[in-house]
Amino acid sequence: MPEGDSSSRGLGALLRDLASGSATILRGEVQLAKQELSETAAAMGKGTAFFAVGGVLALLGTLSFFAGVILLVGDQWLPRDLYWVAALLVVVITGALAAWLAKQGKAALSPSALAPDQTVATLKEDKEWLKRQLTSGAT
Repeated sequence: MPEGDSSSRGLGALLRDLASGSATILRGEVQLAKQELSETAAAMGKGTAFFAVGGVLALLGTLSFFAGVILLVGDQWLPRDLYWVAALLVVVITGALAAWLAKQGKAALSPSALAPDQTVATLKEDKEWLKRQLTSGAT
């Protein structure tokens, strides 16, 4: 009997081949998953780097804008080039804006704002419906 003829092979040999093929497939899948995860991690690292550089440039641009506003106010609108007063005005205005934004952000992140109200209401309705079903079926 030739070795390649699957109809004449024993059950043990077929099971060994199945186990060997399954193990090969599983190793290939694990290797593919590792490769995909490493590619994903690399893409995430690249995206994070771009985001961080963009954030730093935005911060530098904002600081430059505020310096320009200070110079403009101190030079054009205040007597005797009082740049420190202009800087103080910019700090007060931006500080007030920052405080307002922080308050809004805190309110948006409060537990009551984040609660899934519709889901909770639906679950309560389902609970009541189930209670009614159970009590009506028992009588």
